[in-house]
Amino acid sequence: MKAILIDDERLARQELKNLLALHKDIEIVAECSDAVQAKEKINELKPDIIFCDIQMPGKSGLELVEEISGAIDVVFITAHDEHAIKAFELNAFDYLLKPVQADRLAETIKKLSIKESATKIDNNSPLTEKDMVFIKDGEKCWFVRLSDIRLFESEGNYVRVYFENFRPLILRSLNSLETRLDEKQFFRASRKHMINLSYIVSVEAWFNGGLNVKLKDSKEIEISRRQAVKLKDMMSL
Repeated sequence: MKAILIDDERLARQELKNLLALHKDIEIVAECSDAVQAKEKINELKPDIIFCDIQMPGKSGLELVEEISGAIDVVFITAHDEHAIKAFELNAFDYLLKPVQADRLAETIKKLSIKESATKIDNNSPLTEKDMVFIKDGEKCWFVRLSDIRLFESEGNYVRVYFENFRPLILRSLNSLETRLDEKQFFRASRKHMINLSYIVSVEAWFNGGLNVKLKDSKEIEISRRQAVKLKDMMSL
């Protein structure tokens, strides 16, 4: 897994490099001291994961992650715990406190490796609404037709899958699911939600140019302004 380290403190980057050297699954392809440099390197090198400090001169790590796109896992590393809620709202893979403990970092790398292996097992071919998909949550398993899934909802490192009366969690990101699903069936409403358009029963204008949709199970989902424009352009006559 290609990784970029982002921290304005050189010693902090060196300490993290020393810890990551024990994990052969991780290849450090760049180090950055600020968000501007980091964004350039991310666009250039397209890493699988970034290890990112939060409080840096100029833009913060949180602001950086809001700006980047693509299926990049983000592990925030910071001396402050008060940003954790915001970090996971941005779908952070993990949130580690400084000084980073070797065993805690090892847990994160293990989860990343499991996720990477699962992604490689997937053949990444597009799925259609007629395809059956295997879902496992703990000891429970389901074999579900994709058209029966009405919603994918991001929860930290996991995605909650809504079908029938079930809500299992799977170790996936919305970004990885999005690459395999037809956006005219499963539409990315926001960073947190991807909805099956066939389950929408009503649509109404919402704040700041967004949309609010109600699904057949009465759950309401807000579509961001940018995605609302995309949906209108894609689906209008």
